[in-house]
Amino acid sequence: MKRKFITNLILLLFLNLLIKPFWLFGIDRTVQNTVGDENFGMYFALFNFSMLLNILLDVGITNYNNRNIAQHNFLLPKHLSNIVGLKFMLAIVYAAFSLAVAAIIGYRNIQMHLLLFLILNQFLISFTLYLRSNISALHLFRTDSFISVLDRSFMIAICSVLLFIPAFKQNFTIEWFVYAQTVAYGLTSLITFTIVLQKSGKIKVRFDLTFFRVFLRKSYPYALLILLMSFYNRIDSVMIERLLPDPFGKEQAGIYAQAFRLLDAVSMFGVLFAGLLLPIFAKMIKHKEKVGPMVKLSFTLLIVPAIIIAISSIYYNKEIMGVLYASNTENSSGILGILMTGFIGIATTYIFGTLLTANGSMKHLNIMAFFAMVINIVLNLVLIPRFYAFGSAWASLVTQIITGATQLILAVLIFKLKIELKYLIQLLLFVGVVAVLGTLSKQIDQWFYGYLAMILGSVVFAVLLKLFNLKDLYKIIRYE
Repeated sequence: MKRKFITNLILLLFLNLLIKPFWLFGIDRTVQNTVGDENFGMYFALFNFSMLLNILLDVGITNYNNRNIAQHNFLLPKHLSNIVGLKFMLAIVYAAFSLAVAAIIGYRNIQMHLLLFLILNQFLISFTLYLRSNISALHLFRTDSFISVLDRSFMIAICSVLLFIPAFKQNFTIEWFVYAQTVAYGLTSLITFTIVLQKSGKIKVRFDLTFFRVFLRKSYPYALLILLMSFYNRIDSVMIERLLPDPFGKEQAGIYAQAFRLLDAVSMFGVLFAGLLLPIFAKMIKHKEKVGPMVKLSFTLLIVPAIIIAISSIYYNKEIMGVLYASNTENSSGILGILMTGFIGIATTYIFGTLLTANGSMKHLNIMAFFAMVINIVLNLVLIPRFYAFGSAWASLVTQIITGATQLILAVLIFKLKIELKYLIQLLLFVGVVAVLGTLSKQIDQWFYGYLAMILGSVVFAVLLKLFNLKDLYKIIRYE
């Protein structure tokens, strides 16, 4: 199982490193620099608003289905026939509810127009994720890896034409950006559905209310968890844009988006880990295999880069933001260091939260997520009016560290995992070494070379401290 995890993780990381950084920094960033912080801030707030309520599209179906099909492959044809119909019904509910809430909180005109397309995009994303959950549940990880970058590949092709051909670039608007996403997500959904159909055989879309009730009763705890996590992960920009006066609120949301884009980029790796680990953990738990070694391996592979990214972002925040953006970098650079520190908590969540989800420990997770949501909203209400986007960044940091630590503790207690003192000392020593390397690297005249030296030095020390045991990783890939 370790070999399957490592080899497929390498492929997944390779494909995503090939495509997604170019999307985030070549396309998404260029769009913000082209349309300006105010227009992009409006889009960013609307995008996150559409994500807050997209649990109505899924109601826990994807995570529950991944775990269920991983343990019972033969259910795929039956469930696919019923769930496709259910997804379309939920899309109507989601659209109606989202538009009603949008009208209540004051969205009008261009905002409602963009929101309509963002709602459609969220449906296409959700439908594709459900289809992919079947592919990964069957342990067809290589196929899923290629699909994971398909939508971004289409968007890069479309947006490259719109952004880099002068005839189109001079007329480029934020609406074009949203339309391009719609086309890309639509094509990806169609291709993914075709692949799943080949694995399941012919299906007949059903609207079986009895099946819907039984399935939703089993999946609703997963839905509640996703809803609560969406609020404490995505409500920040919505609250910034709504709590602060117009157009200052939109501009602050745009400044926040500059730093959040980088957090989103590194969080991609956590998502990849979770996507692989959920069906693996589910299968191991079903067969009563020891999960401790897999947990330690996956946690180490994610937490070491998380520590390096967090500390290096504190030391080089101004330089990084100055290279990427044309305006307001003096504000967004400070936010970057705060948000990236929170990535340590996010990385912890992606490992231990996934383990708890695979185990079906939904009550514990939902209680944790509820209190995290309350903490995040209260902190945002208090800090945003006083500190603007900075306040929201601090609210995010506190929330992510609390949730990561809580899930680690829950996993240790439920699975009786052993925390080795030697391992804790190695991690703490590594944090200190990375900080020292950051201080020393600032003495180098060219900041890029200093930054690179810090990263490479940190990786070398991770190997020397045996956090990364290259010999063991080779054995896993080659022989296990």
